[in-house]
Amino acid sequence: MVSAAEQLAANLNFGAFSKATELKKRIWFTLGALVIYRFCTYVPLPGIDPVALEQVFQQFQGGLLNMFNTFSGGALQRMSIIALNIMPYISASIIMQLMTSMHPKLEQLKKEGERGRKKINQYTRYGTVLLTAVQGYGLAVGLEGMSGGGSGAVLDPGLFFRMTTVISLVGGTMFLMWLGEQITARGVGNGISLIIFAGIVAELPRALVSTLELGRQGAIAPLIIMAILLLAIALIFWIVFMERAQRRLIVQYPKRQMGNQMMQADSSHLPLKLNTAGVIPPIFASSLLFMPVTIAQFSADGGPEWMGTVTALLGQGQPLYIAFYVALIVFFSFFYTAIVFNPEDTADNLKRHGGFIPGFRPGVRTAEHLDYVLTRLTVVGAAYLSVVCVIPELLVSNLAVPFYLGGTSLLIVVNVTMDTVGQIHSHLMAHQYEGLIKKSKLRGGRR
Repeated sequence: MVSAAEQLAANLNFGAFSKATELKKRIWFTLGALVIYRFCTYVPLPGIDPVALEQVFQQFQGGLLNMFNTFSGGALQRMSIIALNIMPYISASIIMQLMTSMHPKLEQLKKEGERGRKKINQYTRYGTVLLTAVQGYGLAVGLEGMSGGGSGAVLDPGLFFRMTTVISLVGGTMFLMWLGEQITARGVGNGISLIIFAGIVAELPRALVSTLELGRQGAIAPLIIMAILLLAIALIFWIVFMERAQRRLIVQYPKRQMGNQMMQADSSHLPLKLNTAGVIPPIFASSLLFMPVTIAQFSADGGPEWMGTVTALLGQGQPLYIAFYVALIVFFSFFYTAIVFNPEDTADNLKRHGGFIPGFRPGVRTAEHLDYVLTRLTVVGAAYLSVVCVIPELLVSNLAVPFYLGGTSLLIVVNVTMDTVGQIHSHLMAHQYEGLIKKSKLRGGRR
């Protein structure tokens, strides 16, 4: 006799997808929202000279601004109303999470469930508006000092241009934040991650064409291009392997009575991912590096001498930039892991349900062991993230190829793809279970 699980696995095919009406609606909604996002990347800020701006960005070709231009889907280079993309929201989220872990009132608010979560989200939105306004004003001032081809990038610099730029950027970033929340609630996958994913994927064809053009012109040897592509493929396989890697701790449940039933002794496992933080550390690290590097590069020409020195030290592939990048990745790996996994809460849940890890007493000793294992896993996970993000950065900066083949981009693309496919699979499983339950009810009614 075929079990329900076997029947479910057998029916989980394209035919099941065609019958999942709710899932198809969610996918179409997600695609529609991403199309709207791509359209917004082509809506320019008022008062910008596109020809002069294009020449200015050619001066920074291959620099660190290319990395952030990738995350924005080309919106920064076109200086659109969403030039800052979703980065201010990510920065505000970082600040709010740090304050939540340090401020007693915010920590208590976090424990209040749905009400507390909504309140924290509201504070995050306020922070996003403030950060976007500050960054927008800095970007407006930087644009006024930029020139290309003998003409300024701003047609009519002044207070009015700065005000319109700040208002446009705040509106664009808040719209993207709202769009990401709508994708998460009514679509498939995490909306904020999918917006960054869409920007990277949209710029990928142009990056490949640029790389091949450099090969045609003789700037890069064909063997080096092949080596870079093979490295990208190898990184994808390694990322998939490491993201699926986990340490399974054996959990045993003794014989116990629940109500009128006697439950037999059983054993299970507690999976701990090697990279619990996922793609968050590189995104957070990139977001924090974005503002100072952008100001330094925009102000290097007309600013003080030390600004030029900072720009040179924070250039792509430079030791100071690599050091900051790795330090931020390691910090956020531990910080975000501590947020998403609490050893004490997990140990209390195991104790409450009668489970225990062999060799360790339930409660404090179990929590200490979980923290011990998780710390060592996070060390390996942080090292893996650092290698994936830094090694391609060094190659890209030394070989003068586009950033778009960098490790951070690949990490985001692979992680978001795996997460989205996993959610689609979960929706299909839920739809199949609903179908099996309906069939069983019909059969029971006939009997």
